[in-house]
This record gives sequence, structure tokens and C-alpha cells, in this order.
Amino acid sequence: MSWGSELWDQFDNLEKHTQWGIEFVEKYTKFVKERSEIETSYAKQIRNLSKKYQPKKNSREEEESKYTFCRAFLTSLNELNDYAGQHEVIAENLTSQIISELSRYMQELKAERKSHFHDGRKAQQHIESSWKQLESCKRRFERDCKEADRAQQYFEKMDADINVTKADVEKARQQAQMRHQMAADSKSDYSSYLQKFNQEQNDHYYTIIPNIFQKLQDMEEKRIERIGVCMKTFADVDRQVLPIVGKCLDEMTKAAESIEPKTDSKQVVESYKSGFEPPGDVEFEDYGQPMKRTASDTSLSNPREGKEKPTGKTKGKLWPFIKNKNKSPKQHKEPLSHRLNDFMTSKPKMHCLRSLRRGITLNSHVRNLIEGSGPEDFSHLPPEQRRKKLQGKLDELNKDIQKEMDQRDALTKMKDVYVKNPQMGDPASVDPRLLEIGQNIEKLQFEVQKFEGWLAEVEERMPSKSDTHRRSGIYETQNNTTVSNNCAQDRESPDGSYTEEQNSETQVKANTHPIPTSSTPEFDDEFDDEETLPTIGTCKALYPFEGHNEGTISVAEGELLYVIEEDKGDGWTRVRRNEDEEGYVPTSYVEVFLETNAKDS
Repeated sequence: MSWGSELWDQFDNLEKHTQWGIEFVEKYTKFVKERSEIETSYAKQIRNLSKKYQPKKNSREEEESKYTFCRAFLTSLNELNDYAGQHEVIAENLTSQIISELSRYMQELKAERKSHFHDGRKAQQHIESSWKQLESCKRRFERDCKEADRAQQYFEKMDADINVTKADVEKARQQAQMRHQMAADSKSDYSSYLQKFNQEQNDHYYTIIPNIFQKLQDMEEKRIERIGVCMKTFADVDRQVLPIVGKCLDEMTKAAESIEPKTDSKQVVESYKSGFEPPGDVEFEDYGQPMKRTASDTSLSNPREGKEKPTGKTKGKLWPFIKNKNKSPKQHKEPLSHRLNDFMTSKPKMHCLRSLRRGITLNSHVRNLIEGSGPEDFSHLPPEQRRKKLQGKLDELNKDIQKEMDQRDALTKMKDVYVKNPQMGDPASVDPRLLEIGQNIEKLQFEVQKFEGWLAEVEERMPSKSDTHRRSGIYETQNNTTVSNNCAQDRESPDGSYTEEQNSETQVKANTHPIPTSSTPEFDDEFDDEETLPTIGTCKALYPFEGHNEGTISVAEGELLYVIEEDKGDGWTRVRRNEDEEGYVPTSYVEVFLETNAKDS
């Protein structure tokens, strides 16, 4: 149905309706904008949540990364971060595909509506003006007819009166004729203008107004169609990211299914295995022949040695946690009866409570194993754990040496370029850095030799699987990391070999020897930054650079890159090609154009 034929007399109502349509578009645009803000806020909260639970860079988190369930959780956090990115994509698409488009369309819609109603008002004013002119012609014709009738009546009256002169009668007759002529002219004007008005009125209501209303109808239908398209886009924006969201969820599920309890249990053994073996059987002591009794090799202590040596703090029971180049010291032994008497006369409950109150000193060697504190040679650790730590340290040192050698190779190539092309730079400027790298390599090689010696010492002293006879002192030392043995050993034993204070003393001594970190150059530390560095300028590659070494980036001649860090005097400039690809290039290989604010700062 057409608005022009059906709503020809509803100009004002159509004006209100089309205004309401524009207001609806504005309301829908506001709705989409608020939805976009919600998506942005949600994505930000999800990212913050993922970042909050990301493992921090310390030894404890590195230990946890060995377990499958910890790695699965880390994978889930990374996928959750990607999941948040998809909600950011939704917000961006809503803004670009709906909000921006509707904002431009509303301006066009308002201008078009204004133009159509301007034409409608102009046509309405024209027909109203024609109607007024028609009314004016009609009134003039009516007035002239009345004047002609009065003039005719006056002439007839004068003609019938015998007392009126012939001249007066003639004058009255001429006046009547003139009035009749004026009436006839008015009638003719009125008739012609009436015909003209009817034609204009017909054009107005059957041509002009229907055309204007038809344009308004088309405009309104386009507006409704545009709203429908936007609503469809609103749903499609969500649907477009569903495959990626589903992939993120699939990866989370895959990470959860990758958890292996048996592997984690095995990892616990690998992490805490000391390398010691359980003690052998305790031999029977025949008290029926006291004069002939001799201390067995596997008894807990030797009473004769206990009498010869004064009671006090000794380091015999802590031999697995101290450095000894020869062999483990022999433990003092005492009869089983002494241990039983001591156990019966002691108050283990009170000592257990005191030990719990002093819990900060318990499990010291386990805490040192986790936190990484202790002597440089890891002598505070059990043999197996010490071997693993030394091997890991050797691997780190070898990696550092390789990095230094890569830097030396890069600087050597740069020096060769300077030698061949003196205009690019002074070859002597590279020598200080080469000397520094050479010194670093010598230090690292010295560290490697030192740790290799300690590792060889540990491997020589590692017990073989065939050994079935162990000293009882090892058994006691191995168990001093549990709360129960601390409770029993909190009191002084008959031979005075162990107290809780000794454990605290050992802990203090271990903590006074922190493990020194290997000296790594600033070049490699720069890649530990978590946040993306801002762009401070641009650069153009003057020569091609392959960038095979770690931390460098390959560039082609004439390539434009973004500068994110200036040369700090080491001959390297940090650049970025895109968000995921950045690294160092020789400063002499590029021409740098820094931004004004970067130069000022």
C-alpha cells in the first residue's frame, strides 16, 4: 500500500512517525555501543584474571612447571587470554560494522527527511495560497454581481419615473451596463482561476504529495531494512568468533586430558629422591653374655665411642648436607637399651609442641631445595638432588657461553664490515666490547670447570645399586626432615649428636652462602621484558642483515622498521617489524629517524 494514496491527509502524523524512526535508530546505536563497552570490559577482566594467575619467575614456579597439571593450568590461562582477545574482536567489529555505519547513516537519514518535508511544506503553502486567491476572485465576482443588480434596479426606477429627465435615465442606464460588464469580467476571471485552482489542487493531491510521501515511504523502508541488516550483523559478529572460541575451549580440554597422575607422581620421586638407601637390619645384642658382647656394625650407636667423646653438638648426623671430599663420617652408636630408656623417660609430646612452634626451622634442607638457597656447590642437598642441580647449572652456563660466542661472532662480522667500509664506522670501536665478551667467556668457562669438578665428585660418591648395607647415621639424617623425627630428636640424645638448635645453625650457615648467578650481558636480559615497548621512531635498513643469532632479527636492504630502543653504546638497535617479531640489528646497518618527543626525552 502506498502512503501517497492512503495517507494524503496525514502529513503531520507522517512527520511524527519518521522522527520516531530516527530516534529508534539512535536508541539502537546506543544499545550496540553499550554492548561493545561490556565486551571490552569483560575482555579486560578476563585478561587481568589470566595475568594474575600466571606463574611468577622464581624457583618455586620453575619447580611446579615440571608437573603436568601445572602445565595444563598454564595452557588454560594462555587459552583464556586468547578467549578474551575474541571478545575484544567482537567489540571492535560492533564498533566498525554497526556503530560507525549507523552514525553516518543517521546523518544522511536526517538530511533526506528534512528535504522531503521541506518540499511537502512548500507544496502545501502553494495550494493554500492558490485557494486564497480563488476565494478573492469569488468574493469580487459576488460583489460585482450585487453592484450590477443594484444599478439595474436603479435604472428601472429612474426609467419608470415621469419626473426624471431623459439625461438622468440615460446616465442610470449606462451605469447599469457598466456594472453588468464588470460582473461579467469578474465571472470570467473567477471561472478561469477556479479551473486553474482545480488543476493545481489535483496535481497537489494526486501527484506532488503522493510523490513526496512515496519518497518518505522509501526512506522509511530503507531505514527498517538497515536496522534489520545491523541486527543480523550483531549476531554474525558473535558467530564469526565462535570457531576460535571453540578452538580455545578445545585446547583447554586437551590440556586437561594431558594431565598424567602417574607422571606427576614419578616427578615427585625425581624431585625429592636423595640417593640414599635404607639402613640394614639391626643385629641382635645378646645381653646374656655382657662381657663378650661386641657392638655390631649395624647397631644404632657404639657405647664405647659415646663415652670417649664428650656430649655436645656434632655435625656427624648432618654429613649428607655438608661438603666432605673424603667420605661420610662414621656415626656414634649406642646400645638399643639406651635408646629405649631414653624414649621411656622423655616427654615427646611437649617437645613436639615446641618443635611445631619452632616450625620455621623444620625441614630446612627441603626448603633450601625448593627456594634454591644454599652453598654454591649445592652441598646442602642430598647426592641425587645435588647432581641434578649441578647438571642444570652446567646447562645454564653452557647456554650463556653460547650466547656470548654468538655475540662475539656478530661483532666480529661487524668489525670486518667496518674494516672493508670505513665510512660505516670505526673498527676500533668494537674492540672494547669484544674484549669484554672474551673476559665473560673466560669467567663462564672457569665456572663450567668448577661445576664439572663438583659434578664428577658427586658422581664418584653416588652409591651403587649393589650396596645393601648402609650406616644407621644415614637413616637418621635422611629422616631429620620430618616433623616426627624432629619431635624425637628435639631433646639431646645420649651421645649428644643432634639437637634442634643444631638444625637452625645449619640452616643459617646454608643461607649465608647464596648461589651466585652467572654473569649474563645486558643484551640478553633485554628480552625478559613482559610489556611491549612503545615505538620511539623508525629506521631504514642500509644493508641486508641475516640475523642468525638469538635475539637478532633479519632485515632486507631498504626495509622500513619501527625503533623501540636506541643504541646504548653496544652497537645494536632494537627494532620491531610487527607485534610478534622484534629483535636487534647492528646500528651501522640502519638509518634511524627518531620522533621529536623521543629526542627531547
